[in-house]
Amino acid sequence: MNSNHDGPAGEGDAAYLNATPLNATPLNVVVHNGDGPHALLVHGALGSRSLWAENLAALQQVCRPVVVELWGHGRSPSPTDPAHYKSAGYVAEFEQLRSRLGIDRWHTIGQSMGAGLTLTYGLAHPERVISQVVTNSTSAFAPIDGWREHHASGATPMAERLRTEGTEFLRNAKLNPGRSRHLAETTRQLLAIEFDEHDATGIANSMTITTATLPLGERLTKVTRPTLLTLGVEEERFLRLVPRARLIPNLEVVELAASHGVNTHDADGWNEAVAAFLTRHHE
Repeated sequence: MNSNHDGPAGEGDAAYLNATPLNATPLNVVVHNGDGPHALLVHGALGSRSLWAENLAALQQVCRPVVVELWGHGRSPSPTDPAHYKSAGYVAEFEQLRSRLGIDRWHTIGQSMGAGLTLTYGLAHPERVISQVVTNSTSAFAPIDGWREHHASGATPMAERLRTEGTEFLRNAKLNPGRSRHLAETTRQLLAIEFDEHDATGIANSMTITTATLPLGERLTKVTRPTLLTLGVEEERFLRLVPRARLIPNLEVVELAASHGVNTHDADGWNEAVAAFLTRHHE
């Protein structure tokens, strides 16, 4: 395990989920010191470990953040087997990470694409999840019908370009969270450095495989763990999906003056809401 310490499944997914071998080089992980239970932090597309830079100090008051980087992002490798990129593949990776770290139960915090992955993990292993925090995630809450076709129309050409040109053309794209004007300058600089670490193949596979498998559909009604949606109300395209998010039983929603990158666009508001939620669901 690359670990640093600081103070809807498709055919064949079930078999992968139950597999025991780990990658020779697993996801890059940074385990931070803190008070309280561990919390798994999972970023979205083109994010990396420093996406949480403005949140860590507040989180460390109530939990011990376990920050992972998705395949092809930051310092994580890019496996060749497509099964690793499916949501079930990530579920297996997260569960084996939990076991390796000796964690019994933890919180999960998912941003954008990461929200779909953590919700899927919570459905597969509810006994391991204390509570869940998610942000705006079009892919997690999109209707399943027609999603793959709609998504592929944009993702496939972008993935082909990534494989031929590399990642540089995405540096200033809206998709890149590191270009947001809402970021603190120190965070922007860290994310710019980490952008150089991204691997084009891994990013392409994330766009074409991971996101295609994320919509949870009616499985949202089966969520049993306490869940908080930190809603960035300035992302108008996501607001139409909020009723689908509310399929989660007893969902708590905190509205924040932010767009898609809610944890960085309104870091103070997000930190306060999440710290309060984790404290109330300590165990």
